Amino acid sequence: MKMQSDVRVTVRVDKDLKESADYLFERLGLNMSVAFNMFLRKAVNEDAIPFPVSINSAGFGHELSAGYITSSFNAAVANEVHANQQKGLPIARFDADKNQAYLESADGSREYIHG
Repeated sequence: MKMQSDVRVTVRVDKDLKESADYLFERLGLNMSVAFNMFLRKAVNEDAIPFPVSINSAGFGHELSAGYITSSFNAAVANEVHANQQKGLPIARFDADKNQAYLESADGSREYIHG
């Protein structure tokens, strides 16, 4: 059996960032060392940085690209629509031909919104 050999790694981070990370990891039942090891293992397993890295900025959240934000938003909307469909709830949609919003029931019927 191969013995694990640990090495010390020193990383400089902003004080506020470290405190925020410590607070998050504590709530997750982790510590900085475990979280850092999780990041490294994920990066090595994926042979990449395990999250989008882009020079494109959406003007807010500089670490997130406009494409990433758009795809995340679209995925969230799709998940919410699917969840509501599973519950039999009506889904708000837009008819581009009529230029009108409507509610689509689980049976496919439409109720156009006037206003």
